[in-house]
Amino acid sequence: MTTTGPADGDHAARFTHLRPLLFTIAYEILGSATESDDVLQDSYLRWADVDLATVRDSKAFLAQLVTREALNAVRTRTRRREDYVGPWLPEPLLLDDRDASADIVLAESVSMAMLILLETLTPDERAVFVLHEVFGFDYDEIASAVTKSVAMVRQMAHRAREHVHARRKRFGPVDTAWTAQITERFLAAAHTGDVDGLLGLLAPHVTWTADSGGKAKAIRRPVVGAKRVAALIASFFRVAPQVFPDLRVETAVYNNAPAVLAYSGDRLQGMFLVEVVEDKITNFYAVVNPDKLAGITIPRKLSRQ
Repeated sequence: MTTTGPADGDHAARFTHLRPLLFTIAYEILGSATESDDVLQDSYLRWADVDLATVRDSKAFLAQLVTREALNAVRTRTRRREDYVGPWLPEPLLLDDRDASADIVLAESVSMAMLILLETLTPDERAVFVLHEVFGFDYDEIASAVTKSVAMVRQMAHRAREHVHARRKRFGPVDTAWTAQITERFLAAAHTGDVDGLLGLLAPHVTWTADSGGKAKAIRRPVVGAKRVAALIASFFRVAPQVFPDLRVETAVYNNAPAVLAYSGDRLQGMFLVEVVEDKITNFYAVVNPDKLAGITIPRKLSRQ
């Protein structure tokens, strides 16, 4: 990030030191790395005008500032979301340090499943849940960030926590080596058109969800069921090389989950994340919206500190 403007070196140093934390807060509230970058830019400009002599705790102050900016961004995009074509998925995140998966709370909080679940909360509830459950801020600090009373924040935290826990599918750490192995087996079956092999890897109610924003070809409703999803995947791997003769497929780790990226030459055409629970694939989250693909190969640093 370029830190130019009226801020002195101390402003820049404090902000840069806390940037991974601030980005993580914004991303968990917004589900978009691109919008999070914008929020951090706007937050820095506001921070640049702050008299540091009045700041007792830079971390708390900046977390509150970024939270307010993120909530403003959520409210201004509400109409755009209503007009969005097809399913909306969070913007996939490439981490620059896979050891982030060692932090169980952080790994789960940026998983695609959790980000989608958080979308079912109100913006304020989501911010309260993220700040308290993931980052450990106290209710007084959160109340200032969301401009609510402490009593109201406590109620919102309780309501959000019950909502999330009732719908959360997975507890405990994800075995990244095991999920990678399942993904490799999936790709082998898909490349060879082995439908039975695919069916053996898919959960009965596995779901394929594709986010195109109406800007790329994709199925606009989730596909549910092992047979239907297996047929869809087999068809894609059979037809895609004819449409893109220079197609190549690569694997990576996004949001602490295996991901498959499809390139035509040097252009990224689309990607999907693979969610594995125990030994079965339960969800495919596909992103083909070119707006969301533009910056997803940029590694991001996350932190809860």
